[in-house]
Amino acid sequence: MPTWFMWFIVFWTIFLITVMFIGGYFMFRKFLKRLPKEDGKSILDWQDYYIEKTLHLWSDDDKKLLNELVEPVPELFRDVAKGKIAGKIGELALEDNIEELSQEYIIRGYILATPKRDHKFLIKKLNEKQVDLSPYQHLLEKSSS
Repeated sequence: MPTWFMWFIVFWTIFLITVMFIGGYFMFRKFLKRLPKEDGKSILDWQDYYIEKTLHLWSDDDKKLLNELVEPVPELFRDVAKGKIAGKIGELALEDNIEELSQEYIIRGYILATPKRDHKFLIKKLNEKQVDLSPYQHLLEKSSS
């Protein structure tokens, strides 16, 4: 067997093992989110519950704003990000028992549901839309999940 072919097999094996570890890591994270907590529901169950209970509050403009805010997320993960953010917005809306969803809840939910490193794009986008950031400054300064 030629030497180059043996090296190809070695590198191919290393590549496959690496890809399997990466895929396994993400699958394990999803598995952990599906595990029930003390209340009998998982993180994803609560997220689905909040979305379902507040679905009637979402207008087309609200959905459009959420889609604009998740634009920097790679398309492969965009639906997951929208679900997490919409779940947090729904949780805030149910806590406050609101009748109509507003831009304030969408921005607050985005800030609370995303890590601090993602807030740079939010600030840029809100500045483009000429939205006052002062009501959200305390949330932006906190470190998020």
